[in-house]
Amino acid sequence: MGSLLTAQEVAEMLNLSVDTVWRYTRQKKIPVMELGKKQYRYEKEAVLAALTAGKIPAEDLPVKEESFGYAKQGEYTYEDYVRIPEEPGYRFEVLEGMLIKEPSPTTHHQRVVFALSRQLADFFEGFDPEGELFIAPLDVTLTSRNVVQPDILFISGSRRSIMRPERIDGPCDLVVEVMSPSNRRKDRLRKLEIYRRAGVPHYWLVDPEENILEAFVLRDERYVLIVVSGPGDRFAHPDFPGLDLDLAKVFYRPEYE
Repeated sequence: MGSLLTAQEVAEMLNLSVDTVWRYTRQKKIPVMELGKKQYRYEKEAVLAALTAGKIPAEDLPVKEESFGYAKQGEYTYEDYVRIPEEPGYRFEVLEGMLIKEPSPTTHHQRVVFALSRQLADFFEGFDPEGELFIAPLDVTLTSRNVVQPDILFISGSRRSIMRPERIDGPCDLVVEVMSPSNRRKDRLRKLEIYRRAGVPHYWLVDPEENILEAFVLRDERYVLIVVSGPGDRFAHPDFPGLDLDLAKVFYRPEYE
């Protein structure tokens, strides 16, 4: 018997979302071993054989180097990015010249984004009425080699000059990323470092699996974690006096899920 993998490890190996791995499991496109109630393992060689046999659609596989013919991985710029043809069901970013292709967010991910953005919009309407709050998809160019699509972003009234008709050109005042099982490392490490170097003052990470919101503030060119809150906690932020988030509503998940 070959190496046994979890669904998360299969997702990382194939650069797919965990939800996609579960979907292919239900559709019997990926062989699975049931070790117990809701305990599944995948044999690496069997999964790769399914891949070779074409049971996993090619369109679900990650972007390969030079697949679009515009640039090599590590050399992508905003100019290359805007020429990439749209693919329904996927979103793209460029991180340090690397083209990143990911499946569209899940239903719960979007539920969290909507609930949080609605509360933030209400707050900023009074706190900074000249500012604007946006949700993805909207391109933000931090450098020519870093094109991101934050889940939620806020631009203060004093910095509206970075707004362009087709994108935001420069660091936002607040960036919020809602993590999913397939992008936790990207948001917590890679994008955090990119936002730090770009000078984004406020970076928030939302974890819908753990029901936690972490608020980082840029101080002396380093991100400092100043707030960690979940449902039932009071979210108080020193830079946003009066902000009182109802995280129970943000992290609400219907019983049918």
